[in-house]
Amino acid sequence: MKEKRLYIKYRLSGNVYEDDLYQNEHYTIEEEVSEYGIKTVIIPKEKIELIAFSLKYKRKCVAEERFFANGYQSWTTSQEYTADDKEKGLPAFIEKLGFARKMASVSGDYLFARYRKGHGRFHSFTYTYFRNDAEAELYGSLNEKTGFTVFYVDMDGGDFEISKDVEGAVVASGERYELMNVVRIKGAYDEVFDTYFKQMGIPKPRIEHMAGYTSWYNYFQQIDENIILRDLNGLDRVGDSVDIFQIDDGFETFVGDWLDPCEKFPHGMKYIADRVHEKGYLAGIWLAPFNAQKKSRLAAQHPDWMVKDSRGNPIVSCMGWGGAYTLDLYNEQVREYIRNFFDVILNDWGYDMVKLDFLYSQCMFPRNGLSRGQIMADAMEFLRECVGDKLILGCGVPLGSAFGIVDACRISCDVDLKFKGKYYNRLHVNNEIPSAKNAITNTVFRRHLDGRAFCNDPDVFFLRDYNLKFTEEQKQLLAKINNLFGNVLFVSDDVNTYNEKQLDLLIKTFAKSNAMIISAEKTDKNYFVVKYLEDGERKTLNFEF
Repeated sequence: MKEKRLYIKYRLSGNVYEDDLYQNEHYTIEEEVSEYGIKTVIIPKEKIELIAFSLKYKRKCVAEERFFANGYQSWTTSQEYTADDKEKGLPAFIEKLGFARKMASVSGDYLFARYRKGHGRFHSFTYTYFRNDAEAELYGSLNEKTGFTVFYVDMDGGDFEISKDVEGAVVASGERYELMNVVRIKGAYDEVFDTYFKQMGIPKPRIEHMAGYTSWYNYFQQIDENIILRDLNGLDRVGDSVDIFQIDDGFETFVGDWLDPCEKFPHGMKYIADRVHEKGYLAGIWLAPFNAQKKSRLAAQHPDWMVKDSRGNPIVSCMGWGGAYTLDLYNEQVREYIRNFFDVILNDWGYDMVKLDFLYSQCMFPRNGLSRGQIMADAMEFLRECVGDKLILGCGVPLGSAFGIVDACRISCDVDLKFKGKYYNRLHVNNEIPSAKNAITNTVFRRHLDGRAFCNDPDVFFLRDYNLKFTEEQKQLLAKINNLFGNVLFVSDDVNTYNEKQLDLLIKTFAKSNAMIISAEKTDKNYFVVKYLEDGERKTLNFEF
């Protein structure tokens, strides 16, 4: 890379400044540069509020080279691109509609990342790589705690920018604030990721493989004690292939009111955990720990606990459930509330794993003199403190903030009960929209995180014959992809309804794969070629959407 240019923007005493200097009357920037990476620190001479920081380079992309764009959070579409591809942001008709834009932007990065029109222009969060056949050149952040690192590329124009989302971070006079710490690693695909996660010092995940049941993708919120116990008993047909049984959304009265008795579960949730343990399985349960449904008792009784906008109104951070607000992590009463329900759920009720969802909501907007990345780092460390030694399955979370914190993590959007998706898939409302096709894409292209950052959860697969619009071939494809590339394997089916063929396929899919992926790529917009070794045999899986 050549022709590095620095850019910094900040606010001081109500005035906004922007320049490309390493030292002026307001700050000094120290830099350590080597062939293996760059580290940049700012030391203000008086208190300043950061707005933006980036390093801009010239980097020529060669023909056939591919750029990996890691999406903002768990659900965001992530894949390799060529210079002929285009990055999709929000569609023009949504950009023009204020309410629609607000709704579509809630779970993504559309309000603070740059989506640029034209071919070959992409951006990637926390890490990225350029790949030319078997050789990869990886760029990865070693520090997301001071702000999210975003890599921008113009493959045709030869521009490469390493940007830090420092908006809102206030740095005191004389404080050393690490703006950037990025490594550059070259080598084979698996080699560069082994080196990257070793340099981050992330310990090997505590779990390597986990298979079982989750209730969401058959019943959604319409679960009750009878349904859960029926599906639990149905797993008797699978024998020792099951590790975990997880209750998803729907056990609570309203999101946020986690401990209120729910008439759908008359014996309570401890009773369910006990029945799960009698089967020899881990008991898992879903939570959105930072959220309060608009209708909830929590939101009505504690409006002062919610994150507010500049006008003092609570911010809507989730569009599900008729809308939900976000609890302010920096309110000590909120922290105590969260600690208490985790203590009850994990220790009194006895659940072994919590699936923690919609976590991005905590860091939607900078506040309290902190950047989004700083807030998300605080939030994840707090959650680990609350959960202790129990397992965390992260979901809806910026992935860099989850590295080394969660035991397992969703690496895709939700699948949908219709393989081709609903009408809004065709409209491409945003990059986080539920879709089996997008989930498969993410599962393939985020495979490098499995066993390094955490245990990959590619979301569920389906084998049932009802309440589903998948062909048999599509069901088998999703199951195969999840088994090849993921190690958290869930179904939401009532296994009692399976025939013997379905039962055999379930047991086979639940088993940990011994496959070694040789290569996986899109050779056309919708055509994938996966080459791998399985049971000592070289195989190729070709499919298209």
